[in-house]
Amino acid sequence: MSAAPKTIAIVGSGALGSYYGAKLARQGADVRFLMRADLEAVRRDGLKVREKGEEWHVQGQAFGSVAEIGPVDLVVIGLKTTANADLERLIPPLLHEKTLLLTLQNGLGNEEILAQRWGAERVLGGLCFVCLNRVAPGVIEHYGHGTLSLGEFGRAPMERTQAIGAMFSNAGVETQVVENLITERWRKLVWNIPFNGLSIATGGRTCDQLLADEGVNAQVRALMLETIAAAGALGHAIPQNFADYQIERTYSMGAYKPSSMIDWQLGRAVEVESIWGEPWRQGNAAGVALPRLELLYRLLQQLTQRS
Repeated sequence: MSAAPKTIAIVGSGALGSYYGAKLARQGADVRFLMRADLEAVRRDGLKVREKGEEWHVQGQAFGSVAEIGPVDLVVIGLKTTANADLERLIPPLLHEKTLLLTLQNGLGNEEILAQRWGAERVLGGLCFVCLNRVAPGVIEHYGHGTLSLGEFGRAPMERTQAIGAMFSNAGVETQVVENLITERWRKLVWNIPFNGLSIATGGRTCDQLLADEGVNAQVRALMLETIAAAGALGHAIPQNFADYQIERTYSMGAYKPSSMIDWQLGRAVEVESIWGEPWRQGNAAGVALPRLELLYRLLQQLTQRS
């Protein structure tokens, strides 16, 4: 069996990258966090995670540049997809001959970007089904869930996939290695497309508010079914009752704020193309009518425009 990576860089140390990196560091892994806004706070106070009614702390190795981090065995990418242009600058100083690239980003197209630039043989992807928010510099709140689905890009799982999965599992992250990474990406979009999108389109409603409104609840389900239809046309079969499952599990999230809504409220760039645009384009090219997804995509383009 392949050995787990000995050195790990977290590129994109927001809520997602900080949480999973902190879990690995707590288990004793050599994790190096690339940070900007939280750099001084984490250097001073470490990373704090609040979950299950408790708070725990890791000191964390925080760096202000990739040059300071240097080459590592595994780069975990948690950047918002709106910052993908920065990868050209951020990735090269972290590479040695066998460095692996694991993207935990939302939506479609991210593995392709990495593969085209640095070789498909390096690329893995992960899907994080987790409710997280960064509530203060260096402080992450975990509200629920937390499963990581891990897979190879364009290949069946390998020994290295299992080794990385075991590394996350040993750190307390419920991890599953999946046969088809892109199918899992579509499964996550079944939730992300309606809840992230409608939370913005309705002016900032939380998940419980979206579900409590009968009309919006119906739109959630309709968008889920369109997403499932697009996935199926592209060879990624998802049963229709998966929509029911996703809606039911969302009730347990309470007043959760989807990450795209938080970005929108704070005036940050929203991942419109990777979460809504690319799925619509791929589904449309496969001949699937996606009127609700197209309408939501066009609306979000307008609502998230920067002056």
